[in-house]
Amino acid sequence: MQWREGSVTRVRRRWPGAVEYAVQLAGEGAATVRALAYTALVGEPQVGDRVLLNASALFRGLGTGGLAFVVAAPDRLPADPPSQGGHIVKARYTPQQQMFMAVDEQDSQHHSTMTGDRVRAGDLGGLPVVVADLHSALPAVLAGVRLERPQARVAYVMTDGGALPIAFSRTVAGLLEHGWLTGTITVGQAYGGQHEAVTLHSGLLATRHVLAADVAVVVQGPGNVGTGTTWGYTGVAAGEALNAVATLGGRGVAALRVSQADARERHRGISHHSRTAYGRICLVPADLPVASTDDELGGLVLEQAHQLAADASGSLRVREVPVDGLDGALRRVPVPLSTMGRGLDEDYAAFVHSAAAGRYAAGLLEAGTSES
Repeated sequence: MQWREGSVTRVRRRWPGAVEYAVQLAGEGAATVRALAYTALVGEPQVGDRVLLNASALFRGLGTGGLAFVVAAPDRLPADPPSQGGHIVKARYTPQQQMFMAVDEQDSQHHSTMTGDRVRAGDLGGLPVVVADLHSALPAVLAGVRLERPQARVAYVMTDGGALPIAFSRTVAGLLEHGWLTGTITVGQAYGGQHEAVTLHSGLLATRHVLAADVAVVVQGPGNVGTGTTWGYTGVAAGEALNAVATLGGRGVAALRVSQADARERHRGISHHSRTAYGRICLVPADLPVASTDDELGGLVLEQAHQLAADASGSLRVREVPVDGLDGALRRVPVPLSTMGRGLDEDYAAFVHSAAAGRYAAGLLEAGTSES
């Protein structure tokens, strides 16, 4: 951890739960850097305040998290927050651990719901759950859902493979602002959602029985970690998420990570992330939507999808999804579309396949979930 001290010179932008500042470093040749403060942790520093920064990611030049983080404004400590009564600690045993009220703990207003017969039995009642690898898939999945079912209640379940604070995601803030999400649940070590849950399983059950969602989307926060090895990436959790969905009686929909622009061969067409998570980690039946296009890439992806299903011993069901209307739906998304630094027209396939997964999930609401 590389510590730095500096002074706030201006507010660059803000969104719910976070403020980004320009901070002039002390003893660094008057360099000015971007620094993010989570207001629930450190309050809201003012121009001229001295701040202590964690600058490690900034100095490493990381992509998603390549900025400094405010650790404290020591001369303007925030007041103690009102007691929530909860006792679930997240970011456990780190200097910035916090205590939350989990949706299913004894003092929660939802405790009786979360101890009801259907929840105890682990019953999602066939809830369609779209699982994706990258956080950037979230708005595209929602575009596909809304194209088919504009009034559908969609809940976002954020897992802890990427960013832990949901406040880091400007995408989520924008989707909530525009009413595209019914609610959010942060699970595991992730925190800051409308509801907290200790596990993915209890978080999924809360989407159905507390938020009354029609569709759930499970994907990690921003900042996927990958090493270029078969197993060393946080997206492997997508396969485990599908296992959880099936265990709880939901309908798993596996959103493919596809690229037409990634220079790395392992990510061209269907990424090795999807091939590993869905083909080798997922052990249960799940639907595998493929955007039905008649171009060369579309043919390659369909071929790869069938091979993936064959490698999974038939547990994956390839579903070709029409793409008519998806382009317009994607261009109406109220937040910027960006994946690995590329926008909609730079890596169109990435977004259209995520949207196809959302469209397919919405179709399950009309057709029922009894199809095998």
